[in-house]
Amino acid sequence: MIYGQDPQFSQFYSNYLYLAPSFTGLTENNRLSLNYRNQWPEIPNGFVTYSVSFDKYFEKFRSGLGILVMQDEAGTGKLRTTNFGIHYSYDFKIFERWHIRPGMNLMYTERGINFNALLWNDQISASGNSPTTSEMTPMDKVGDIDFSSSVLGYSDRFWFGFSMDHILRPNQSFYFYEEADDNPSRVPLKYSFFGGTKFIKNESLLRPIPTSFQIAYLFKAQEKFRQLDLGVYWYRNPIVLGFWYRGIPFYKEVFNRDAFTILTGYKLRNLSIGYSYDFTFSKLIARTGGSHEVSMSYFFKTKKIKKKPGMLPCPDF
Repeated sequence: MIYGQDPQFSQFYSNYLYLAPSFTGLTENNRLSLNYRNQWPEIPNGFVTYSVSFDKYFEKFRSGLGILVMQDEAGTGKLRTTNFGIHYSYDFKIFERWHIRPGMNLMYTERGINFNALLWNDQISASGNSPTTSEMTPMDKVGDIDFSSSVLGYSDRFWFGFSMDHILRPNQSFYFYEEADDNPSRVPLKYSFFGGTKFIKNESLLRPIPTSFQIAYLFKAQEKFRQLDLGVYWYRNPIVLGFWYRGIPFYKEVFNRDAFTILTGYKLRNLSIGYSYDFTFSKLIARTGGSHEVSMSYFFKTKKIKKKPGMLPCPDF
Protein backbone atom coordinates (compact mmCIF):
# COMPACT_ATOMS: atom_id res chain seq x y z
CA MET A 1 0.00 0.00 0.00
CA ILE A 2 1.37 3.43 -1.00
CA TYR A 3 0.03 6.72 0.36
CA GLY A 4 0.38 10.23 -1.04
CA GLN A 5 -1.09 13.71 -0.86
CA ASP A 6 -3.14 15.84 -3.22
CA PRO A 7 -1.42 17.51 -6.20
CA GLN A 8 -0.01 20.91 -5.36
CA PHE A 9 0.84 24.09 -7.26
CA SER A 10 3.58 26.53 -6.33
CA GLN A 11 1.57 29.28 -8.04
CA PHE A 12 -1.53 28.48 -6.01
CA TYR A 13 -2.97 32.00 -6.36
CA SER A 14 -3.05 31.51 -10.13
CA ASN A 15 -5.26 28.45 -9.56
CA TYR A 16 -7.89 30.12 -7.37
CA LEU A 17 -10.61 27.52 -7.68
CA TYR A 18 -8.29 24.67 -6.73
CA LEU A 19 -7.10 26.60 -3.68
CA ALA A 20 -10.62 27.29 -2.33
CA PRO A 21 -14.12 27.61 -3.86
CA SER A 22 -14.58 30.97 -2.08
CA PHE A 23 -12.40 32.57 -4.77
CA THR A 24 -14.99 31.76 -7.45
CA GLY A 25 -16.12 34.89 -9.33
CA LEU A 26 -13.96 37.19 -7.24
CA THR A 27 -13.36 39.66 -10.07
CA GLU A 28 -15.48 41.97 -12.19
CA ASN A 29 -14.27 40.11 -15.29
CA ASN A 30 -14.81 36.59 -16.52
CA ARG A 31 -11.66 34.61 -15.88
CA LEU A 32 -10.12 31.70 -17.80
CA SER A 33 -7.08 30.06 -16.18
CA LEU A 34 -4.65 27.41 -17.42
CA ASN A 35 -2.01 25.72 -15.24
CA TYR A 36 0.70 23.16 -15.96
CA ARG A 37 3.14 21.58 -13.48
CA ASN A 38 5.96 19.13 -14.22
CA GLN A 39 7.28 17.88 -10.88
CA TRP A 40 10.63 16.06 -10.70
CA PRO A 41 11.31 15.81 -14.48
CA GLU A 42 14.58 13.88 -13.95
CA ILE A 43 12.62 10.94 -12.52
CA PRO A 44 11.14 8.75 -15.31
CA ASN A 45 7.36 9.08 -15.48
CA GLY A 46 7.22 11.72 -12.76
CA PHE A 47 4.25 13.83 -11.73
CA VAL A 48 2.58 15.97 -14.41
CA THR A 49 -0.53 18.01 -13.54
CA TYR A 50 -2.82 20.07 -15.77
CA SER A 51 -5.81 22.21 -14.90
CA VAL A 52 -8.21 24.54 -16.66
CA SER A 53 -10.87 26.67 -14.98
CA PHE A 54 -13.44 29.30 -15.79
CA ASP A 55 -15.39 31.47 -13.37
CA LYS A 56 -17.82 34.36 -13.59
CA TYR A 57 -19.41 36.90 -11.21
CA PHE A 58 -23.21 37.35 -11.27
CA GLU A 59 -23.92 40.84 -10.01
CA LYS A 60 -27.67 40.38 -9.48
CA PHE A 61 -27.13 37.43 -7.13
CA ARG A 62 -23.83 38.60 -5.54
CA SER A 63 -22.54 35.16 -6.51
CA GLY A 64 -19.68 33.52 -8.34
CA LEU A 65 -20.01 30.36 -10.43
CA GLY A 66 -17.20 28.38 -12.00
CA ILE A 67 -15.89 25.04 -13.23
CA LEU A 68 -12.51 23.38 -12.73
CA VAL A 69 -11.08 20.40 -14.62
CA MET A 70 -7.79 18.93 -13.44
CA GLN A 71 -5.76 15.84 -14.27
CA ASP A 72 -2.71 14.47 -12.47
CA GLU A 73 -0.63 11.68 -14.02
CA ALA A 74 2.37 9.72 -12.72
CA GLY A 75 4.25 6.44 -12.99
CA THR A 76 4.88 3.79 -15.62
CA GLY A 77 1.26 2.71 -15.50
CA LYS A 78 0.09 6.28 -16.12
CA LEU A 79 -1.79 6.43 -12.83
CA ARG A 80 -4.11 9.38 -13.37
CA THR A 81 -6.61 11.28 -11.30
CA THR A 82 -9.18 13.40 -13.12
CA ASN A 83 -11.45 15.87 -11.33
CA PHE A 84 -14.39 17.86 -12.65
CA GLY A 85 -15.91 20.32 -10.19
CA ILE A 86 -18.65 22.96 -10.09
CA HIS A 87 -17.84 25.87 -7.76
CA TYR A 88 -20.10 28.44 -6.13
CA SER A 89 -19.50 31.40 -3.78
CA TYR A 90 -21.60 34.19 -2.26
CA ASP A 91 -20.33 37.61 -1.16
CA PHE A 92 -21.42 39.25 2.14
CA LYS A 93 -20.37 42.85 2.76
CA ILE A 94 -20.16 43.08 6.56
CA PHE A 95 -18.38 46.44 6.91
CA GLU A 96 -17.43 49.28 4.61
CA ARG A 97 -14.20 47.57 3.56
CA TRP A 98 -14.63 43.99 4.75
CA HIS A 99 -16.28 41.09 2.94
CA ILE A 100 -16.96 37.49 3.95
CA ARG A 101 -17.25 34.96 1.16
CA PRO A 102 -18.31 31.34 1.80
CA GLY A 103 -17.92 28.85 -1.04
CA MET A 104 -18.49 25.23 -1.95
CA ASN A 105 -17.45 22.74 -4.61
CA LEU A 106 -19.23 19.59 -5.81
CA MET A 107 -16.85 17.36 -7.75
CA TYR A 108 -16.70 14.10 -9.65
CA THR A 109 -13.32 12.41 -9.28
CA GLU A 110 -12.01 9.45 -11.25
CA ARG A 111 -8.80 7.45 -10.87
CA GLY A 112 -7.48 5.23 -13.68
CA ILE A 113 -4.40 3.19 -14.58
CA ASN A 114 -2.98 1.22 -17.53
CA PHE A 115 -2.27 -2.22 -16.02
CA ASN A 116 -0.81 -3.48 -19.32
CA ALA A 117 2.09 -1.06 -18.91
CA LEU A 118 3.08 -2.51 -15.51
CA LEU A 119 5.69 -5.22 -14.95
CA TRP A 120 4.72 -7.85 -12.33
CA ASN A 121 7.14 -10.07 -10.39
CA ASP A 122 6.05 -13.28 -12.14
CA GLN A 123 7.06 -11.76 -15.48
CA ILE A 124 10.69 -11.38 -14.42
CA SER A 125 13.01 -14.32 -15.18
CA ALA A 126 16.66 -15.04 -15.98
CA SER A 127 15.80 -15.59 -19.63
CA GLY A 128 14.01 -12.28 -19.97
CA ASN A 129 10.72 -10.66 -19.11
CA SER A 130 7.59 -12.62 -19.97
CA PRO A 131 4.87 -10.73 -21.86
CA THR A 132 2.09 -12.28 -19.75
CA THR A 133 1.28 -12.42 -16.05
CA SER A 134 -1.02 -14.47 -13.85
CA GLU A 135 -1.76 -11.42 -11.71
CA MET A 136 -5.47 -10.80 -11.56
CA THR A 137 -6.17 -7.26 -12.74
CA PRO A 138 -9.00 -5.47 -10.91
CA MET A 139 -10.93 -2.47 -12.17
CA ASP A 140 -8.83 -0.17 -14.34
CA LYS A 141 -10.74 2.92 -13.19
CA VAL A 142 -12.98 3.97 -10.34
CA GLY A 143 -15.10 7.11 -9.85
CA ASP A 144 -16.77 8.82 -6.92
CA ILE A 145 -18.34 12.10 -5.74
CA ASP A 146 -16.53 14.59 -3.51
CA PHE A 147 -17.36 17.89 -1.81
CA SER A 148 -15.35 20.79 -0.36
CA SER A 149 -16.21 24.01 1.44
CA SER A 150 -14.37 27.20 2.37
CA VAL A 151 -14.71 30.69 3.78
CA LEU A 152 -12.75 33.82 2.85
CA GLY A 153 -12.49 37.18 4.57
CA TYR A 154 -10.87 40.16 2.86
CA SER A 155 -10.49 43.91 2.68
CA ASP A 156 -8.53 46.12 0.28
CA ARG A 157 -5.25 45.22 2.08
CA PHE A 158 -5.72 41.92 3.92
CA TRP A 159 -7.15 38.48 3.23
CA PHE A 160 -7.43 35.23 5.17
CA GLY A 161 -9.35 32.01 4.72
CA PHE A 162 -9.91 28.36 5.46
CA SER A 163 -10.80 25.43 3.20
CA MET A 164 -11.76 21.82 3.91
CA ASP A 165 -11.48 19.32 1.05
CA HIS A 166 -12.62 15.70 0.59
CA ILE A 167 -15.52 16.01 3.01
CA LEU A 168 -17.17 12.95 1.41
CA ARG A 169 -13.89 10.98 1.50
CA PRO A 170 -14.19 9.47 -2.01
CA ASN A 171 -13.04 5.94 -2.79
CA GLN A 172 -9.93 5.63 -5.01
CA SER A 173 -9.21 1.91 -4.69
CA PHE A 174 -9.08 -0.46 -7.68
CA TYR A 175 -9.50 -3.45 -5.36
CA PHE A 176 -12.08 -2.36 -2.77
CA TYR A 177 -15.63 -1.41 -3.63
CA GLU A 178 -17.15 1.66 -2.01
CA GLU A 179 -19.21 -0.43 0.43
CA ALA A 180 -16.20 -2.37 1.77
CA ASP A 181 -15.64 -1.65 5.46
CA ASP A 182 -11.89 -2.39 5.26
CA ASN A 183 -11.24 -0.05 2.33
CA PRO A 184 -7.95 1.77 3.09
CA SER A 185 -8.12 4.01 0.03
CA ARG A 186 -10.65 6.65 0.96
CA VAL A 187 -9.11 10.06 0.45
CA PRO A 188 -8.45 11.71 3.84
CA LEU A 189 -9.68 15.19 4.71
CA LYS A 190 -7.39 18.08 3.79
CA TYR A 191 -7.37 21.38 5.70
CA SER A 192 -5.91 24.59 4.25
CA PHE A 193 -5.29 27.96 5.91
CA PHE A 194 -4.20 30.89 3.76
CA GLY A 195 -3.85 34.66 3.93
CA GLY A 196 -1.63 37.67 3.49
CA THR A 197 -1.34 41.42 3.19
CA LYS A 198 -0.53 43.96 0.48
CA PHE A 199 1.52 47.17 0.64
CA ILE A 200 1.36 49.76 -2.13
CA LYS A 201 3.89 52.52 -2.76
CA ASN A 202 2.00 55.16 -4.69
CA GLU A 203 3.34 56.83 -7.80
CA SER A 204 5.24 60.09 -7.65
CA LEU A 205 7.03 62.45 -10.01
CA LEU A 206 10.21 60.38 -9.82
CA ARG A 207 8.34 57.05 -9.64
CA PRO A 208 5.41 57.33 -12.10
CA ILE A 209 4.50 53.62 -11.79
CA PRO A 210 3.03 52.39 -8.46
CA THR A 211 4.79 49.45 -6.82
CA SER A 212 3.23 46.78 -4.61
CA PHE A 213 4.73 44.30 -2.16
CA GLN A 214 2.77 41.32 -0.84
CA ILE A 215 3.36 38.75 1.89
CA ALA A 216 1.35 35.53 1.71
CA TYR A 217 1.17 32.06 3.25
CA LEU A 218 -0.56 28.71 2.76
CA PHE A 219 -0.62 25.96 5.39
CA LYS A 220 -1.99 22.51 4.50
CA ALA A 221 -2.64 19.42 6.59
CA GLN A 222 -3.71 15.99 5.32
CA GLU A 223 -3.40 12.90 7.53
CA LYS A 224 0.15 13.06 9.03
CA PHE A 225 1.39 15.40 6.31
CA ARG A 226 1.97 19.10 7.08
CA GLN A 227 3.24 21.81 4.75
CA LEU A 228 3.76 25.56 4.91
CA ASP A 229 4.35 27.83 1.91
CA LEU A 230 5.59 31.28 2.91
CA GLY A 231 6.65 33.93 0.43
CA VAL A 232 6.63 37.43 -1.00
CA TYR A 233 5.62 39.06 -4.28
CA TRP A 234 6.99 42.27 -5.79
CA TYR A 235 5.01 43.92 -8.60
CA ARG A 236 5.78 46.92 -10.77
CA ASN A 237 3.77 47.04 -13.96
CA PRO A 238 4.11 44.82 -15.90
CA ILE A 239 6.70 42.66 -14.04
CA VAL A 240 6.08 40.34 -11.08
CA LEU A 241 8.80 38.62 -9.04
CA GLY A 242 8.16 36.13 -6.27
CA PHE A 243 10.18 34.08 -3.76
CA TRP A 244 8.79 31.20 -1.70
CA TYR A 245 9.96 28.76 0.96
CA ARG A 246 8.17 25.42 1.37
CA GLY A 247 8.55 23.35 4.54
CA ILE A 248 8.32 23.41 8.33
CA PRO A 249 11.94 23.39 9.54
CA PHE A 250 11.21 23.76 13.24
CA TYR A 251 8.48 21.13 13.51
CA LYS A 252 10.51 18.09 14.58
CA GLU A 253 7.85 15.43 14.10
CA VAL A 254 7.51 16.18 10.38
CA PHE A 255 10.70 17.97 9.46
CA ASN A 256 9.98 18.48 5.80
CA ARG A 257 12.33 21.04 4.30
CA ASP A 258 11.27 20.69 0.71
CA ALA A 259 11.96 23.51 -1.74
CA PHE A 260 12.71 27.13 -2.50
CA THR A 261 10.64 28.62 -5.32
CA ILE A 262 11.35 31.57 -7.59
CA LEU A 263 8.67 33.09 -9.79
CA THR A 264 8.61 35.59 -12.61
CA GLY A 265 5.48 36.91 -14.25
CA TYR A 266 4.22 39.33 -16.86
CA LYS A 267 0.94 41.03 -16.02
CA LEU A 268 -1.20 43.10 -18.36
CA ARG A 269 -4.72 44.41 -17.87
CA ASN A 270 -6.39 41.32 -19.33
CA LEU A 271 -3.61 38.74 -19.25
CA SER A 272 -1.24 37.28 -16.65
CA ILE A 273 1.52 34.80 -17.49
CA GLY A 274 3.78 33.25 -14.87
CA TYR A 275 6.66 30.77 -14.66
CA SER A 276 8.11 29.28 -11.49
CA TYR A 277 10.83 26.79 -10.63
CA ASP A 278 11.19 24.79 -7.43
CA PHE A 279 14.75 24.23 -6.19
CA THR A 280 14.51 21.02 -4.17
CA PHE A 281 16.80 20.96 -1.13
CA SER A 282 15.54 17.81 0.59
CA LYS A 283 17.36 14.47 0.24
CA LEU A 284 16.06 14.31 -3.34
CA ILE A 285 18.08 17.38 -4.41
CA ALA A 286 20.38 15.52 -6.83
CA ARG A 287 17.76 13.23 -8.39
CA THR A 288 14.61 15.16 -9.23
CA GLY A 289 15.44 18.12 -11.44
CA GLY A 290 13.21 20.40 -9.37
CA SER A 291 9.78 21.35 -10.66
CA HIS A 292 8.58 23.57 -13.51
CA GLU A 293 5.25 25.35 -13.48
CA VAL A 294 3.51 27.63 -15.99
CA SER A 295 0.28 29.56 -15.49
CA MET A 296 -1.87 31.82 -17.64
CA SER A 297 -5.02 33.77 -16.75
CA TYR A 298 -7.14 35.70 -19.25
CA PHE A 299 -9.79 38.21 -18.12
CA PHE A 300 -12.63 39.46 -20.31
CA LYS A 301 -16.02 41.13 -19.92
CA THR A 302 -19.35 40.22 -21.45
CA LYS A 303 -21.21 43.24 -20.08
CA LYS A 304 -20.53 46.23 -17.86
CA ILE A 305 -21.01 45.64 -14.13
CA LYS A 306 -22.74 48.52 -12.35
CA LYS A 307 -21.52 47.64 -8.88
CA LYS A 308 -18.14 45.95 -8.77
CA PRO A 309 -17.51 43.14 -6.27
CA GLY A 310 -14.89 43.71 -3.60
CA MET A 311 -11.45 43.39 -5.12
CA LEU A 312 -9.21 40.86 -3.39
CA PRO A 313 -5.64 42.17 -2.82
CA CYS A 314 -3.91 38.78 -3.17
CA PRO A 315 -1.59 38.13 -6.15
CA ASP A 316 -2.42 36.45 -9.47
CA PHE A 317 0.37 33.87 -9.29
